[in-house]
This record gives sequence, structure tokens and C-alpha cells, in this order.
Amino acid sequence: MSNPSGPQPRLDVRGAVDLSSLARPATPPPGAPGGLPAASAYVVDVDESSFPALVQSSTEYPVVVVLWASWSEVSQQAVADLAALAEQDGGRWQLARIDSEANPQVAAAFQAQSVPSVVAVLAGQPLPLYQGAPPADQVRGVIDQVLAAAETNGLTGRVPAAGAEQPEPEPEPELPPLHQAAYDAIERDDLEAAVEAYEQALRENPRDQLARAGLAQVQLLVRTRDADLQAVRTAAADQPRDVEAQLAVADLDVLGGKVEDAFGRLIDLLAITKSEPVRLRLVDLFEVVGTDDARVVQSRRAMANALY
Repeated sequence: MSNPSGPQPRLDVRGAVDLSSLARPATPPPGAPGGLPAASAYVVDVDESSFPALVQSSTEYPVVVVLWASWSEVSQQAVADLAALAEQDGGRWQLARIDSEANPQVAAAFQAQSVPSVVAVLAGQPLPLYQGAPPADQVRGVIDQVLAAAETNGLTGRVPAAGAEQPEPEPEPELPPLHQAAYDAIERDDLEAAVEAYEQALRENPRDQLARAGLAQVQLLVRTRDADLQAVRTAAADQPRDVEAQLAVADLDVLGGKVEDAFGRLIDLLAITKSEPVRLRLVDLFEVVGTDDARVVQSRRAMANALY
């Protein structure tokens, strides 16, 4: 079986055979006489309405789809063999049973031309496996290959067990009052009020590193709020030693994710001018990026060399 890490065809209805044209008796529901066994956590019945959820679940764990029909004893045997393996593997993958006659659009999406057809879905990508009902030991081998491919591609989640309670998410820790005030101010786009709240937090506790980082970030937003990107870049290019022009473009670079460019620009300027505003802006931008960031650690050393 090919590894699904390469490009795989997306689900498409073009060129598929419309199985709805086959006139067959109605399918008894799962668990009813003449129907399939009742579904479980590891064996589910999928229709057109639940198909998107099937694709989404395949981003967490492998899903194996079997397209079957009630009139086909072979397809019912294929379903039974796969269901036994799904239960045996206990949540490493999920079997999705799709009645091809009741859900012709889903069958068409998989381009199923006969039943049974078995397809793996890994991270939203279909991977055709086989048609018919091969011996159980061969099916076991195919499923093992699916599981190996899934693990290679990081799909190592497990199907939730039936009735299992999902853990409650940990509540967000409450922010200190002044931090909350700053956050609320940012939410309503009142950056000046956010600056004031962070400054007050630092007056009350000069060692409040979260307030210091928050203040640096909000001040960056204030400085760049009305900036004209093109005008700022033109001014910086025309005046390479103008401190204000270089500070302005460095701010925009950090805001745009060009952190190395911003730091390199200001460190080069600092080496020439020994400007205190340039040093202070570098310190502020270090706080914005994060003092533990490798780029900050490296640039801090380069700043010291530029000063001395």
C-alpha cells in the first residue's frame, strides 16, 4: 500500500458510478433482523449528513470506510471481518459503514464502482484499499499497513470509547486585575488605556515580567497604528543613518514577522551611532519577541558588541 504522505486524490464525484440506479430492497437498520450488528464506538454508520464529521475525525485517527449493500452477502461478510478487527484493535482506528444504496452521493465521492469497496481516510485524504472480501488474514495485513502509514504521518489519536466522559478543559487562570484591565482595553481598541494599566502594574511591581512584555507589545501597536508602510520604508532607505526613520521601519518589521531584519538593522545603526534611543528600542523589541527567543539571545550579544 502506498504511503498517504504523498498527494492523494480529494473526494470527487466526477466520473463515478451512480449506485442509486440499482433497484434493491430497503436495508434493515443496524441491529434489526436482517441488518448489520448494532454500531459501537469503533464501528459507526455514516450517511451523507455525518460524512463531514467522518472526514474531520480522520485528522485525529485512521478511519476505514466500507461501502456495502444489503443484497450483497460478500459485502456483509467484508463488514463483519472489518468490524471484528476494529473491536480487536480497541480504538486504534474506526470502521465507518456506509450503505452505498442509501447514500449514493457518498459512494460517488469515493468513486465506488462495486460493493464492497474499502477505503482508508487519513487526514481527510482517501486511500483505496481493496474490493471484495479477501481472507481475514489478508485484511489484517492491510489494516496493519494503514496503521503504520497513519503513525508515520502523525495520526496517533485513539477513537473515544463508548460512554467515555471527555475531560473538562482546565479553566483559564484569572488575570491580575490590572492585566485584565489591559486585556479588556485592547479588546475595545483602547490602546492608551492598556498602556496605562500595564504601567500601573509595573509601578506596583517592577518585577512583573508579564506586564513589561505586555506594555512593550501595546506600545509597538501604538507606534505603528497610523504608519504608512511604503512611506516608512522609503524614508528608511533614503536616510540610512536617521534614527527615527530606522526605528520606524524596525517596528514594522517586527510587527510583520521580519524579526531578524529589524534586529540587524538596529544593531548596525547602534554600532555607528551609539544612540541611546536605538538601544532602548532594541530592549523594547526584545520584550515584544520574548526574552527567551533564540533570536533575542543572539541579538542581545550582538548589541553588547555594538556598544563596546
